[in-house]
Amino acid sequence: MTRQPAHQPTSEPLLGDDEPTAWEELRADSPLPLLFLCDHANNHIPRKLGHLGLELDVFGRHVAYDIGCEKLTRLLSERFNASALLAHYSRLVIDLNRHPGDGSSIPEVSDNIEIPGNHALTPQQIRQREEALFWPYHNRIEQILERIRRRGQQPILCSIHSFTPVFRDYQRPWHIGVLWDRDQRLSAPLLESLRREPGLCIGDNEPYHARNPVGYTMDVHGERNGYPHVLLEIRQDLINHDDGIITWADIIHRHLKQVLEQVDLS
Repeated sequence: MTRQPAHQPTSEPLLGDDEPTAWEELRADSPLPLLFLCDHANNHIPRKLGHLGLELDVFGRHVAYDIGCEKLTRLLSERFNASALLAHYSRLVIDLNRHPGDGSSIPEVSDNIEIPGNHALTPQQIRQREEALFWPYHNRIEQILERIRRRGQQPILCSIHSFTPVFRDYQRPWHIGVLWDRDQRLSAPLLESLRREPGLCIGDNEPYHARNPVGYTMDVHGERNGYPHVLLEIRQDLINHDDGIITWADIIHRHLKQVLEQVDLS
C-alpha cells in the first residue's frame, strides 16, 4: 500500500518545475523481482534551499551522499537487467533512510559539521521536504513492489550504501558489510558466499548493525512486507573511482547472482 503524508500538502512546493524529481528509476521494464535501491545516490540541493549555509566542498563528502554508490547501482542494474531507484537529492536535505521525525531525519549536525539551513525549521518547512522528497521516493518504491507482485513474483530488495574508511580514528578493516535485522534469508547465504572470495574482509552487520540506527527503507519495505532483503555497505575508498566500481560490481554481481539462483528465498 502506498504511503502518503497524513496532512494537507504545504502551499509552496520545494522543487521548481525545471528541477529533477525526487527519484530516478532504471529499467522499469525489467522482468526480474530484484530491485536495487540507492537512498543516498546524489548530493544535489533544491534551489530554494541555497547551499544550506554550507561551503561547497562539504557536498563532496560522505555527509552529503554515499560516495560511489550512484555509479555502482547503475552498473548493478545493468549487469542484472534489474530495476533500480536512485534518490536525486542530498541526505542533508532529508535522509530517505530515516523515519520521519527521527532526530537524524533532517540533521542539524552531521559528522561534527553544523548544517545552518537545517536549524530551527518550522513544522511546515519539515513537511515541505517530506512532501517533495521523502514520500515521492518511498511511494515510488511501493509502486515498483506492487508492479512486481502483480506479475506473481515475490520482490527481492538490495539497498546499496558506502561507508568511510576511518571513523573516530579507527581504521575500518571491512571491504564490504552485509547488514540484516531479523530476516536472514538473503543475508546469510550472501555472507557465506562472499567469505569464499580471497583477500576480502567481510563485515556481518558491520560497520553498523541494521538495528542501530533503524533504517527506514529496509525496515518498512523489506521487514514489514516480509520480502527477502539485504543492505550492502561498501568501503568508499574502494569505489571512489571507476576501476573500483567495476571491480565491486563484478564481485557483488557474481555472488548475489549465485545466491539468487541457488537459494530458496520463499
